[in-house]
Amino acid sequence: MRSFRNLIERQIKKAQAEGQLDNLPGAGKPLPDRSGEASGDAALNTAHRIMAQAGVLPEEFKIKKELDAARAEYPTLTDPEERKAAMARLADLEMRYHMAQDARRSFMR
Repeated sequence: MRSFRNLIERQIKKAQAEGQLDNLPGAGKPLPDRSGEASGDAALNTAHRIMAQAGVLPEEFKIKKELDAARAEYPTLTDPEERKAAMARLADLEMRYHMAQDARRSFMR
């Protein structure tokens, strides 16, 4: 572990000497407050933060948005055929949502 730490220190000093660490975004500013993430899973929190910074939404969240919209629309339908089609769509979305949740959980183990 000590040799790894020494390697890291050498790499940092080399980058500083070459000016690679000059004018970085956020230089001289405090680190962002991420105290809310402390209670959760560090790997999951990091993954979500990276995806958010990249503007990527996990499939599970996309499906959840569709599911919420479909649930909100269902009570407004009056035609029995439309309600039947909407119920089938709700069932499909719920199945896909739970599959995405299970996939994420098994991946994070």
